[in-house]
Amino acid sequence: MKQMIAFDLDGTLAESKQPLEPEMAGALAQLLEVRQVAIVSGGDWPQFDKQVAGRLPAKAAKRNLWLMPTTGAKLYRYREAGWYPVYADIFAAAQRAEILAAFDAALAATGFVPERTWGERIEDRGSQITFSALGQQAPLDAKERWDPDFAKRKIIQADLRRRLPGFSINMGGATSIDITRAGVDKAFALRRLGEESGIALGAMLFIGDAIFPGGNDYPVKEAGIDTLSVRDPGETLDVIAGLLAEKTPD
Repeated sequence: MKQMIAFDLDGTLAESKQPLEPEMAGALAQLLEVRQVAIVSGGDWPQFDKQVAGRLPAKAAKRNLWLMPTTGAKLYRYREAGWYPVYADIFAAAQRAEILAAFDAALAATGFVPERTWGERIEDRGSQITFSALGQQAPLDAKERWDPDFAKRKIIQADLRRRLPGFSINMGGATSIDITRAGVDKAFALRRLGEESGIALGAMLFIGDAIFPGGNDYPVKEAGIDTLSVRDPGETLDVIAGLLAEKTPD
C-alpha cells in the first residue's frame, strides 16, 4: 500500500496547460482524503495555480497535497492562509545566460522553425528554463500535431546535451524541452519530497505519460521508484478509481 501517490501534470492529470476537468478535480479530492498526493511538472507556480490549485473543490484536503513546479526545483504547501513556497532553487545569472545562448544555437543548428507560433518560445521560470516549440499560448490541437512521436524534440535535446553537459535536459508536455540544474529531474523531485514529507521512496508510486527514455518522467523509473505509465487523463481517472478502491493505509 503506497502512502504517497505522485503524478505528472500535462498529459496525465490534464491536457497540455489546460485546467483540471471537474471529474479529475473531484477524483483528486477523494484521493486526498486517504493518501498524500504530489504533483510534479515543468510549469511554474502560476501555471500550477491555474491548472490545479484553483480547480480543486473548496473542501479538498489540501494539507495532504504537495505541489512541485519546475520539475521539483520548487515546492508549495497549503496552510490556512493559502499556498506558500517551501523552497525554490533558482538559477544564477551566468547559468541563465549560458542556457539561453545554447537554446539559440541549438534551434539554429537543428532548423525546426514552425510556420506559426503563439507567444514566446522560451520561458525563464527561475529554477527552470523551458522551450515551447510553438510558443507558450499555442492551442492544444496545433501542439498535438507538431511532434506526436517526439522525433523533433529528440534531435533538439541531443544538440542541447552536447552544448550543456552540466544541466538536466528533458522533454515534457506536448512540445516542450525543460532545462534544470544538473541532477534536477523528477527523480530528484521525489527524493526531495521524501526528505520533506518523511515518506520513503519505497512507499511512493509515480504516475505519468512520459515514462520512456528521454521523457521527463523516465528518471523516476531509472531511480528504481515504482511507476505506472498512462496514456492520457482518462486512463489516469481509471487508475485513481482503482486506488480509491484499495483499503486505506494504516
